[in-house]
Amino acid sequence: MHALITVILSSIAVFVTAHILPGAHVSSFGVALVVAVVLGFINAFIRPIIFILTLPINILTLGLFTFVIMGCIVLLVSAIVPGFEVDGFWWALAFALVLAIINSFLQAIVP
Repeated sequence: MHALITVILSSIAVFVTAHILPGAHVSSFGVALVVAVVLGFINAFIRPIIFILTLPINILTLGLFTFVIMGCIVLLVSAIVPGFEVDGFWWALAFALVLAIINSFLQAIVP
């Protein structure tokens, strides 16, 4: 039940973020649901591997390279999911940051 609530909250966050940013486009709430699931899957399984592989450059940049990884993950999701488009890397980076803020806000208000 908790996982279902988390997925629904994440899809709401994706939908709201896409409507806030003019460079990100989600065609429907169903697509936002798919984006949330794919993004959760990539963040759970692929992101740790990428983070370990890029650890030296991440240390050199004092962790700022993590933002590049986040932007690339959003670009990857936009390439995988039809109906979700991001206009470029900077919009993907902005999408990832705003999504993280909205998602943490929604997770904080729902027990």
